[in-house]
Amino acid sequence: MAFTLEIGQKAPKFNLPATDGKRYGLEDLSNHSYLVVFFTCNHCPYVIGSDELTRQSALKYAPLGVKFVGINSNSKNTNADDDFGSMQKRMADLKFPWVYLHDESQEVAVSYGALRTPHFYVFNQKRELVYTGRGVDTPRDTSKMTENTLDLVLEALTSNKPLPFSKTNPIGCNVKWDGKDKHWMPADACDLV
Repeated sequence: MAFTLEIGQKAPKFNLPATDGKRYGLEDLSNHSYLVVFFTCNHCPYVIGSDELTRQSALKYAPLGVKFVGINSNSKNTNADDDFGSMQKRMADLKFPWVYLHDESQEVAVSYGALRTPHFYVFNQKRELVYTGRGVDTPRDTSKMTENTLDLVLEALTSNKPLPFSKTNPIGCNVKWDGKDKHWMPADACDLV
């Protein structure tokens, strides 16, 4: 079995605390036509470099029924900047248009097969995976971007057109697994394409 969720598989359930003081589960997001779950964090230069483009996509597609959910699964023991307090501060400062969830146990990262930050998963109305991978082709420096992959996928999905991609390799920092070296990845984790 592949480490990362396969195209067509259902979104794994979760129930996680958010920076807004609430808890969110998959069922709390059922009134949205489409769901973008992305694994992110507070410190990664690839996240920081592309967050404003992610914001633009979230705002652009919200009226078309697309909900964005960010999940931080990084261990605070590997990088102290990824603790819950820093998540709350980041959201208070930057006011991103998504809920920001804390996966302290890292169980959700394992169930989705998150490889990097950022790593995007796009689900259709039935919550079946239709795309996984990168958001843009140069997330660390979007001034060099030649393709906003996520935008192309969401444009096609919300227009009922064939998707231009189903898988790309996420580009970013490794998920920071608790008790492991900051560059460690699970043995069965591999490139998607």
